Amino acid sequence: MQDTAKYLIHADITAAGVVERSDVVGAVFGQTEGLLGDELDLRDLQDSKKVGRIDVEIRSEGGQSFGEITVASGLDRVETAILAAALETIEQVGPCRAEIEVSEIEDVRSAKRREVVERATELLNDFEEKSIQTADIVETVRQQVRVADVTEYEGLPAGPRVADSDAIVVVEGRSDVMQLLKYGIKNAVAVEGTDVPDAIAELTADRTVTSFLDGDRGGDLILKELAQVGDVDYVAVTPPEKSVEDLSRSEVMSALRDKVPYETVASAKSLDSIREEMSHAGESTTADGGAVATPVSEETADSQSAPSGQTGSAQAETADDVTTVTDSSNAAAVTDATTDEETTESGDEPTIPSLSDHIDAVIQDHSGTARLVDEDAALLAEGDADDVVSLLEATEDVPKTVVIDADCTQKLLDIAAQRGVDVVVAAGHGEYVKQPTAVQVRIEG
Repeated sequence: MQDTAKYLIHADITAAGVVERSDVVGAVFGQTEGLLGDELDLRDLQDSKKVGRIDVEIRSEGGQSFGEITVASGLDRVETAILAAALETIEQVGPCRAEIEVSEIEDVRSAKRREVVERATELLNDFEEKSIQTADIVETVRQQVRVADVTEYEGLPAGPRVADSDAIVVVEGRSDVMQLLKYGIKNAVAVEGTDVPDAIAELTADRTVTSFLDGDRGGDLILKELAQVGDVDYVAVTPPEKSVEDLSRSEVMSALRDKVPYETVASAKSLDSIREEMSHAGESTTADGGAVATPVSEETADSQSAPSGQTGSAQAETADDVTTVTDSSNAAAVTDATTDEETTESGDEPTIPSLSDHIDAVIQDHSGTARLVDEDAALLAEGDADDVVSLLEATEDVPKTVVIDADCTQKLLDIAAQRGVDVVVAAGHGEYVKQPTAVQVRIEG
């Protein structure tokens, strides 16, 4: 009956003497018999399974007895309440005066509903955690491909092109390899600690080696040991106290573009002085306005030629998005294949666009397109203005600004807020009810 009961009657009993469970049950049946008529006779109700067994827990202390009575009822609410009130008419249990007070009529189904709600909430949360939303499919696939791209070279984490590439990038750990893979650089290998493995030392013997280590003391120590046991050609200088895995795409590309020959680092007092010099000097160009050149002192100018066996007009480092060019003037440049920057045949320096350039090209020229640009105004993606929402969802890197030759819409603002976009530059105000506080809207039409 307990399993099929709709209600539970809970009552407290106090007796002025020592009584036992059988005394209480006998008093309940005896003193309610005939009280409520034949329809609510307790014995008949038990025989018909409309009322369950009477559970009694009794204990005696100091010559008195205290306990709880529980009765399971399959009757309706009104009949159950009448039966509960009848229990309070009991005045004697065995030879002792007693008092019974109903404390609660519990709706068993309500308790089960609460359990259902709690369990359903748990199941739904588990389901949502494991499910992949439509907007996450592209990013999920990309993340899994990046992890799958991490291979091993002699037991060390490495990109898939390390084994067959003429040039490699040496980093500290697996997370650094994955970060570079994220930006399309597939020829990185990790030393996995301050003790440079023999496999790395042997690998550097016949490759163009760029050291790209964290900007802390640990990274500087690894560079010194790597130079002692192997052959380092270039050093990509990271910002002070910053790890490679924490760098943005633009910071990674800038560091690789502005890498310096190892001889420059060896002749300097410390890497910190190199970092300070580069932060003040910025990018410099050759006298004829050619490729971007790294700042180099006169004493080391002669040492910047390409490593033995790699002289000539060009040496290509195998990295999907990064190409290092070493020419007769020993200038190193990195070209990002995913941007619109182009170098002319005469070697002119690439033109770096500004946000106003993108606004002019998209909105002022009425192009009917949309562009996604990063914090450095570099182009991340471009497409038709009508497809800006799907373009924004599919773009791997989070853009800082969306420039669109169309009206700003509510859907565009919602997706921009979800992706972390700071500014939407549009040709006009569209129909949108709520503007996210994190997204600024500029109208340039």
